[in-house]
Amino acid sequence: MKIVMLGAPGAGKGTQAKMIAAKYGIPHVSTGDIFRANIKNGTELGKEAKSYMDKGALVPDELTVRILLDRVAQDDCAKGYVLDGFPRTIPQAEVLDAELTKLNDKIDFAINVDVPDENIVRRMSGRRSCPSCGATYHIVHIPPKQEGVCDKCGAALVQRDDDKEETVKNRLKVYHEQTQPLIDFYEKKGVLQNVDGTVDSEEVFAAIVKILG
Repeated sequence: MKIVMLGAPGAGKGTQAKMIAAKYGIPHVSTGDIFRANIKNGTELGKEAKSYMDKGALVPDELTVRILLDRVAQDDCAKGYVLDGFPRTIPQAEVLDAELTKLNDKIDFAINVDVPDENIVRRMSGRRSCPSCGATYHIVHIPPKQEGVCDKCGAALVQRDDDKEETVKNRLKVYHEQTQPLIDFYEKKGVLQNVDGTVDSEEVFAAIVKILG
């Protein structure tokens, strides 16, 4: 069972990917993690990726797909995997599709965790984190006992730059331009499944399990 997770930043697809991986005993494959592992282990692919990253350039799609295919060719992926954070663009999806076809393989499900922009802005701009112990809160859903103060260690809570409303809106703009077209791409392939991401994460997961069977 090969699954691609789709959804805007903050839609909760990473959380769902981890839950799917745990339930079905398949790896949660995050491209960020693979890059870090390859660079840390000094592999040839890692060195190649690092040469781009050191210049502040994006790693080319073809190399990203090679690193990804190297990861999913490992024994723990024999029963399948959940891809999180890749593909992000149509060219990446096309390269991945072409390479999988050569291996007589394909993506079985593309699950789109659908959340309207205004919900995401509310969800992310309400996040607060503790710079001292790493605890996270939400001013509406998981507020600290005392406003602006961490329950665990008493440090002052901060809003990460990533979670500021302007940043969230910019990230959504990039998502709509580059990543949202993947929804049509996978719909045409007949593997797209939409789930309502505005409900509780357990309900989202129950809907996904129903799809995967």
